[in-house]
Amino acid sequence: MEQPPRHVVAVIGGAVSGSVASEILADFGCEVVVIEQNERPYGKIEDGLPRWHVHQRHQEYERIDARLRDPRVHFVPSTRVGRDVQFEDLTRRWGFSALLLANGAWRDRPFPVEGSDAHVGQGLLYQNPFIHWFNHKEEKGYAGPRYEVPDAAAVFGGGLASIDVVKVCQLEVFGRALRARGIEAPMIDLEKKGVPEVCRAHGLDAKSLGVQGCVLYYRRRMQDMPLAQPPPNATPEQMEKTYATRAKLLERAQEKYLFRVQDRTSPVALVAEGGRVTGVRTIRNRVEGRKTDPIAGSEEVVPTRLVVSSIGSIPEPIPGVGMKGETYTFSDWDFGVYQGAEGVFGVGNVVTGQGNIRASLLHAQKVTGYITENYLQAAAGAAVAEAVKAHLDLKPPLGPEAVEAILGRVRALQHRVGYDGPYDDWIAKHSPPDLG
Repeated sequence: MEQPPRHVVAVIGGAVSGSVASEILADFGCEVVVIEQNERPYGKIEDGLPRWHVHQRHQEYERIDARLRDPRVHFVPSTRVGRDVQFEDLTRRWGFSALLLANGAWRDRPFPVEGSDAHVGQGLLYQNPFIHWFNHKEEKGYAGPRYEVPDAAAVFGGGLASIDVVKVCQLEVFGRALRARGIEAPMIDLEKKGVPEVCRAHGLDAKSLGVQGCVLYYRRRMQDMPLAQPPPNATPEQMEKTYATRAKLLERAQEKYLFRVQDRTSPVALVAEGGRVTGVRTIRNRVEGRKTDPIAGSEEVVPTRLVVSSIGSIPEPIPGVGMKGETYTFSDWDFGVYQGAEGVFGVGNVVTGQGNIRASLLHAQKVTGYITENYLQAAAGAAVAEAVKAHLDLKPPLGPEAVEAILGRVRALQHRVGYDGPYDDWIAKHSPPDLG
């Protein structure tokens, strides 16, 4: 019996937003092709969350696996768009009904100091490779760069990811200081119990270790750090409550990991000797509302052998995908409608620029609900946004021959990397022992 016409949708990236989009589209009867650049689809769950997030990481792994093992989802691992398959081929030649960019935000926003990238690996590090190193450095097969975290590192940022970077610095430095006293303190214990409690358990005062501690620099006020988000259209009272929550979260983190914070401070220049960073020149800021202005005469040089830039992540350039500044060219940011090719949408962090799992998931649900009900004409009850792009042409379903032609190309991509399914077997084969 001839198969009824269907839609085939490509999803670039299989982590939170990509897997959520895939699940929704598969539930509406679409064949979904998930093109993932890594062997495993977990994205920043695996390489953005520091490895002490054991429970959260495994929960997210299980959720992603449950979505991607759907028989209508065709997983294509170890395949990078722009290298192994071209964006223009996917959008203009393969015949997909739609394409979703769910490839996240993996490129660190440039450190805002002229000539700074000349010092990368020589005292300047970026958040994404720094956390990747921390997560994988104990694996037997790890062949990436090795870093030594000195005391008194300077971290520039201010969000939850920046707190994780600071914690990595503190756990590395205090763990080393304890080992120098003959004490082996597992990283998990230091993270869970906190530095002071672990020290007390060994009859020590943390101050006796002589650790100066990492300093987190933030360009605005401490209360502006996005550690907690206010509700939409927050009232002044709700904003004050959010400020109080942020302050409490920061205070607890400082008490537990003994780092310092200096707000209203921005980097001006890196100081180096022999090519290596020895300090950073900073300037204080005057903050009034959303306006931030440097204060003349407030510059100072902070001695440090490590500067970690944690000021945000942006999408990586993909050959063929138009960009305006640091982002892809979207004509509708609420629904991630890409203006460079018909039927292309951005989902999750590639649009929001956030590393937050919840934000990515919600955006994926919102965008795919719009696509399935409006663009692909699926009979779905997903929520429809008020701002519907009236100029989008309704796209008819594909016939069986067109579907099979696409899936034939997909099988060739899978064969190229040795993927013969099923999904769970591939994941088991390519999962290193969990470090905990």
